[in-house]
Amino acid sequence: MTERLSPERTAAWRAYIEASQRLFTQLEDDLRTDSELSFADYHVLVLLSEAPGQRLRMGELAGRLVFSPSRLTYQISSMQKRGLVARQSCPEDRRGSEAVLTAAGLLALREAAPHHLRSVRVHLMDDLDDAEVACLTRVFERLGRRLRADRDASSTPADK
Repeated sequence: MTERLSPERTAAWRAYIEASQRLFTQLEDDLRTDSELSFADYHVLVLLSEAPGQRLRMGELAGRLVFSPSRLTYQISSMQKRGLVARQSCPEDRRGSEAVLTAAGLLALREAAPHHLRSVRVHLMDDLDDAEVACLTRVFERLGRRLRADRDASSTPADK
C-alpha cells in the first residue's frame, strides 16, 4: 500500500525539488563556464581521484554515480576524447574495464574544485532560503557519509 503525502509534505517536497533543480542547473552552468567540465565530468573525476590507484571498475563507478551503464559509457568516451580519463581492461576480469584518471584529468579537477566550491557557497547563500539550505545540507551530509562508508568498505586493510 502506498502512503499518501499530506498537502504540506507534498508542497515541501515540491519546493525541495524545485530548489535543488535550480541550484544544480546554476552549478552546472558555472562549472562549465569556469572549467569546461560538466557536473557529471566533475563527479567522475572526484570519484576516480579518491579511488585506490585512481581507478575504478566501470560497474562500481556507475553505481556510485547512479548512472546507467550506457550513460556512463558515453560519459567516459567523451572524457577519454578530451584526455581526462583512460579506459583499460580490468586485471581481475578480462571482460570488464576500468576508468583510470589521467594526469590531465587530475589537473582539470584541481583547477575546477575551487570554482565549484565557490559556486556552491554563492548559490546556497544567495538563491535559497534557510529551509532549503537546511534540507540540502542534510541531503549532502547523508550522501557524503554514504560515499565515505562505501569507500571505506571497498578498501582493503592494506589500503588503510
